[in-house]
Amino acid sequence: MHAFDYHRPATIKEAASLLRKTENSRVLAGGQSLIPTLKFRLSKPSALIDLAGIGELRGIKLDGATLTIGAMTTHSEVASSKDVAIGIPTLARLAAGVGDRQVRNAGTIGGALANNDPAADYPAAVLGIGASVHTNKRVIPADKFFTGTLETALRAGEIITAVAFPLPKRAAYVKFRNPASRFALVGVFVAEGAGAVRVAVTGAAPCVFRVKEMEKRLGEKFAAEAIAKITVPPGTLNSDIHASAEYRSHLITVLAQRAVAAALAGK
Repeated sequence: MHAFDYHRPATIKEAASLLRKTENSRVLAGGQSLIPTLKFRLSKPSALIDLAGIGELRGIKLDGATLTIGAMTTHSEVASSKDVAIGIPTLARLAAGVGDRQVRNAGTIGGALANNDPAADYPAAVLGIGASVHTNKRVIPADKFFTGTLETALRAGEIITAVAFPLPKRAAYVKFRNPASRFALVGVFVAEGAGAVRVAVTGAAPCVFRVKEMEKRLGEKFAAEAIAKITVPPGTLNSDIHASAEYRSHLITVLAQRAVAAALAGK
């Protein structure tokens, strides 16, 4: 592993200062993505700034029509939270299906979003519900946060502090997972909010994306059959050893219908 300095700040302000002053530094959240890249020397930062000691980055709060989750809140904490179960139960189920027990106990929602893996689960929830990502400098709407493979709208020196989810009327997430990694070959998150329906897909393309045609049809009639004939062109999708682009296109339609049915059933 490449040699680096290690810092464990106690506040967001201190972490931001270290990030700004230390050239080629990286923020460490749960480390489930960063540490493997360090081991393989794919990432060679001069310093790691560990956020684990910053208490203000943890916690879950249900306040009126908004569920706010601190960036350093782990997947297992989201999965077991009573507030999440009350406000957005499908988000708790999504968190419970991330990786394995070790990953869920160490990985964080902020780390997952900052990494923006093309097959990660949380980006689908954030984009599907229309959440907002809060940083130490600004608030970024979900539609502007995810910009490409492993890329986000985060700027230099910017740290995710929390994610705010508006409570949907109903929502569901269904994924077809890789049995080895548990990442989504395709995952579809469907949410009906205040006067609008959103459909977000992960695992199928280089970056999470919305399916506007499905959203339009579901806005007219929130039923699985309303989107049965809508397909996403394979030419825009990933093709690899796990699944072809054509198969992923087929899965999007199938899983979207299942997500709508699950949302209607309150599952």
